Amino acid sequence: MLIETFKESLKKGEDSSRQFKEKITHIDKLAVEIAAFANTNGGQIYVGIDDNGAIKGLSSDDIKRLNLWISNATSQKIEPPIFVQTQIVLENDKNVMIITVPMGTNKPYRVNKSEFWVKNGADKRRASREELFRLMQSSNRLYADEMSTEIGIDSFDFFYFSEFYRLTYEELLEEITISKASLLENLKLAKANNLTLAGLLLFGKDVELIKPQFCIKGTCYINEDEFWDKEDMGGKLFEQQKKGVDFILRKLRRRQTDKDFNSPGELEIPAPALKEAIANALLHRDYFINSSIFINIFNDRIEIVSAGTLPNTLNVENIKLGLHIERNPIILSFMAKFPGTGYTGRGSGIPRMLRLCQEKKVPLKLINDTDRNQFKVIFYRKISSN
Repeated sequence: MLIETFKESLKKGEDSSRQFKEKITHIDKLAVEIAAFANTNGGQIYVGIDDNGAIKGLSSDDIKRLNLWISNATSQKIEPPIFVQTQIVLENDKNVMIITVPMGTNKPYRVNKSEFWVKNGADKRRASREELFRLMQSSNRLYADEMSTEIGIDSFDFFYFSEFYRLTYEELLEEITISKASLLENLKLAKANNLTLAGLLLFGKDVELIKPQFCIKGTCYINEDEFWDKEDMGGKLFEQQKKGVDFILRKLRRRQTDKDFNSPGELEIPAPALKEAIANALLHRDYFINSSIFINIFNDRIEIVSAGTLPNTLNVENIKLGLHIERNPIILSFMAKFPGTGYTGRGSGIPRMLRLCQEKKVPLKLINDTDRNQFKVIFYRKISSN
């Protein structure tokens, strides 16, 4: 690390990616710090620096002890084991050890077989039950959509499903030789006679009554603080997508693109791009977070906000290139089969959405908001002159 970079880090102080420690007095405390960073987004531990960023330094004995503790903590105290990097920085004849912890790829990491820690700003805390689920989800060890809802299969809409089954598999549901319960289990739509979350959201009856937190809430604003129209859009996921798109289309302006005054005009934002954005919100959101999807329509922009940030190593730049990770693989596989969703499940949606907006000169912004734990798509509108 360059001395200038080191000094700049000290000036910035502690945050969610940087922790100062004047001394580490026990191997368990070191293990907790490392595990908390690994379970979150990774970071650096500066040992030999007090809470105010002043350099206190480490003796040669301190460094030897820390190296031994790091080796033991990362291989024996923390499960699964994790690899960290260390560096000694010499400043004003004082040694500082910097321990760089990567974001874990095999979450969750536990300390002493029982403790799970995550970063909370510059501090740390024990992980909640919901956070443990999300940590396992991030390492592809658990999927929200395959978990049981404890809602019986009598809440499954077999009439709706039979039409889907006929169109998708070219077979009548009445002609299959196994029981309906077994079929749903084979398709991961049910588990032990209860619907999975995928089964409920895709084919359940009265989804908005059973899981009202998993609907779309649309609001059309006069300004940042006042609205003039709002709507809650529930139902099965395919129905939610259609309702969400229709809600936006009703609010969009059209512009004349040729000399024919009687022509219908062109929508200010391409409808296929909106369809893709809402499909992505429904398919890739974090269903371990009990929050709705929000459509916010302002005079200058349209926001589509979904719960949860991008999973694992995804970021805004690589999803623009078509990279995707399946957070809800069961839901995704079925929605890709629904006629009319426009979703293929091949990772081509975001690039296509960007291309459509670029062709129509519609500014588009993607925001992975780690502070609010949400992902936001913003379509910017031309402000009306009226």
